[in-house]
Amino acid sequence: MADFLLEIGLEEIPARMIDSAEAELRRRFKELLVRESLGADAEVEPYSTPRRLAVLARGIAERQVDLEEQVTGPSVKVAYKDGQPTPAAYAFAKKMNVDVTDLQTVTTSKGEYIAATVTRKGRSAEEIFSDALPREINALYWAKNMYWRAGKPERFVRPVRWMVAVLGERIVPLEYGGIKAGRSSRGHRLLGGTVEVKEPASYAADLKQAGVFARRDERYALIRSALDHAVRGIPGARWREDRDLLNTVVNLTEFPSVILGSFDHEYLSLPEEVLVTVMRDHQKYFAVEDASGRLAPHFLAVLNTDSDPKGLIRHGNERVLRARFNDAQFFWKTDQKHPLRDRVEWLKNVTFQKDLGSYYDKTIRVQKLAHEISGDLNAAGVVVRSGVVHKAALLAKTDLTTELVKEFTELQGIVGGLYARAQKLDDNLPEATRYAIADAIYDQYKPQSIEYAVPRTIEGAVLSIADKADTIAGMFALGMVPSGSKDPFALRRQANGIVKTVAEHKLALSLDGIFTHAGAAYEGSSAEKKFTVTVEKSAESLRAFFRERLEFYLRDVLGFAYDVVNAVLAAGSDDIVAVVERAKAVAAVRGSEDFESISVAFKRIKNILRQAEETNKAIAATWEGALFTEPAESQLGEAVANVAPKVRSLAQDHNFEAALAEIAAIRPQVDRFFDKVMVMVEDPKVCGNRLALLRDLLHDFSGMADFSEIVTEKK
Repeated sequence: MADFLLEIGLEEIPARMIDSAEAELRRRFKELLVRESLGADAEVEPYSTPRRLAVLARGIAERQVDLEEQVTGPSVKVAYKDGQPTPAAYAFAKKMNVDVTDLQTVTTSKGEYIAATVTRKGRSAEEIFSDALPREINALYWAKNMYWRAGKPERFVRPVRWMVAVLGERIVPLEYGGIKAGRSSRGHRLLGGTVEVKEPASYAADLKQAGVFARRDERYALIRSALDHAVRGIPGARWREDRDLLNTVVNLTEFPSVILGSFDHEYLSLPEEVLVTVMRDHQKYFAVEDASGRLAPHFLAVLNTDSDPKGLIRHGNERVLRARFNDAQFFWKTDQKHPLRDRVEWLKNVTFQKDLGSYYDKTIRVQKLAHEISGDLNAAGVVVRSGVVHKAALLAKTDLTTELVKEFTELQGIVGGLYARAQKLDDNLPEATRYAIADAIYDQYKPQSIEYAVPRTIEGAVLSIADKADTIAGMFALGMVPSGSKDPFALRRQANGIVKTVAEHKLALSLDGIFTHAGAAYEGSSAEKKFTVTVEKSAESLRAFFRERLEFYLRDVLGFAYDVVNAVLAAGSDDIVAVVERAKAVAAVRGSEDFESISVAFKRIKNILRQAEETNKAIAATWEGALFTEPAESQLGEAVANVAPKVRSLAQDHNFEAALAEIAAIRPQVDRFFDKVMVMVEDPKVCGNRLALLRDLLHDFSGMADFSEIVTEKK
């Protein structure tokens, strides 16, 4: 047994791509070990920095074991004639490298065949790695990659500059991208030089001596500790937690340290969102807050070096940040010269999408769509301030014309909300209404992804849904449907946002209704003339698309089991809130014995009805109690007639657990029916009547979930 190290040295990898690449390299190498029988239980440890990806496998076999296997050849009838080997037998023996007298006869399900027992010599780990690892490296997925050698086929995220491949103490001869592997790695650009890796186990320690912390989790802990230490000199201060930024700086550094910088108090007059965005998104600085949670005039920068003894780096960062804040302050003051309401017309000159028109066109469509959604919600008893939604939709995109958003694009929507709060939107508009409009504009892009919060208010939720639905409806009508990993307009993310917003606000909305309204908003527009997909086809694609998004939300976000998700979605996916509630109800009762038995029975019913269809059995339009000849079918018919109305009523009130309890309560009658009654009898009337009973049972009780999808031990 031996340890093995593979390191791929590169020019700096984009921080956002490192985590997935590290995980994929580990997975691929682990699968290679299993596939080649070199160590299914071997510990495979990943490493990564901006300039390297590596895996270290402990305790792998240095070569495969020799295997004896029996290889089947031609049939005995072909291999022998009159008891003597034929040319076919000799050819097979030669191929297997055995004497023809060593051939055996084996009996299979297809008859008697000749066979040979051969020994497969195991290959060495060096041979396997030399052959397989270049292919595995080349197969790594990158969102963007590049050629770096003229006329050569390799594409990678960045040019490969060195490789290390050591098994035990031996170099494994492999090559990728014109680079031959050795044992020489590279340390930190400033703090270290060449590193000779004598053995895989010393890899991390060797690199640490050269100024590189190769373990991601070690850098993570170092940065958190350094951030804590840096703010101790400021009474009551703490650094603002930012998971995404922390993950980014971990992947930007090899030897992290932290410095504390400051900026003038006067900049605190700018909105906090502006200051934090400048620090976070443009400079990768952590914000500092006081004991009350308000922003303090300090920042924390993570360096990729050991220290800043003379304060030169700190002064440089403070100077850069001061210039950024000055720009933001200037843009803020300049933008106030033209209020948002005057900027609506300017949107005619800002293209949304070449076929869907300008942002002015989108604004008018979103206003119409938001009005219809508000009406649907008000009709369902949900109070929506339609005037707030109407005004917010009108002003929502106007911040795209502001200088602040042009400079800091991450602030779109947020700037609109801040300006709406700061400006006088209309004469005699109550302050509370203006703030409500501002909040809706501010939240219009929420949730930015499935992990983030939804809009805070109902009006913000309506605006967010309308904005996203307009984009999705237009793109689908143009035939721009996401496929595979291609989703250039982030339609999946926007659909996820609609699903999450509707679910968490518990909005009584139909997906079909939303997109019917969205399609109507395009009617008569110049964009409609460019649509390439029929209304019917677009609606069909949208249903399938949102079913996938809802499945993702139920399984990956809410954590429901796959069979529960399949069961509830089979019963319909148009009402998101109802789907979530049905999933909760099914998950709550699925483990009960009665429910499991009902699930098995429903699968049996579906099979019977399918068999009847395949054999052209006539099913009665309605079942009649007078045609029942067995007590068990009479009892089941009576139970269905009594329970079905209760189930429908409870389901309409979204009391799904109680409805499921009613369904589970008819288990005795269902079990007795299948124990005592033969459905497929010769009498066509009796058979058709029984099939009609089962059909109605399946139909009446499958409105919440297709119980046959539930996986049970009895299946």
